[in-house]
Amino acid sequence: MLAEFTTLPLQLDAPLAGELFLLGRILFGATLAFMGLNHFMDVDTMAGYAEFKGLPAPRFSVVASGLVLVLGGLGLVVGAFPVLAAGALAAFLLVSAVTMHDFWSVDDPEEKQSEMTSFLKNVYGAGAAVALLAVGGTAWPYALGLGLF
Repeated sequence: MLAEFTTLPLQLDAPLAGELFLLGRILFGATLAFMGLNHFMDVDTMAGYAEFKGLPAPRFSVVASGLVLVLGGLGLVVGAFPVLAAGALAAFLLVSAVTMHDFWSVDDPEEKQSEMTSFLKNVYGAGAAVALLAVGGTAWPYALGLGLF
């Protein structure tokens, strides 16, 4: 018979736990927000790549994904709408990993390695976003505390 698992609320009362949680949010969220800014600074190149990958409405997709990255990343940093921010980032990162970084369909070894690296970055980023999504409904230290859930 399996032991029964109990769920504990997020507890960040250990020394420096709240500060480390904030640091993790800043590192993760600010990096994603910066990546989103890059979407706006190089729309034409990114839209060309999105078109090459077969994405419909490539220019719109680049701008929309840039918004998701900037708003989602900043939302995690400041602790505003964390469920929405983390959920949107997780979905975007998983979808873009599969649609934009399909290393399994690339023949050139260098291009294949580059796509695999981008794919894996998106997957582990999605994992971090899912972890933050799991605790998104709890009170975060050093957060604005705005949210829908």
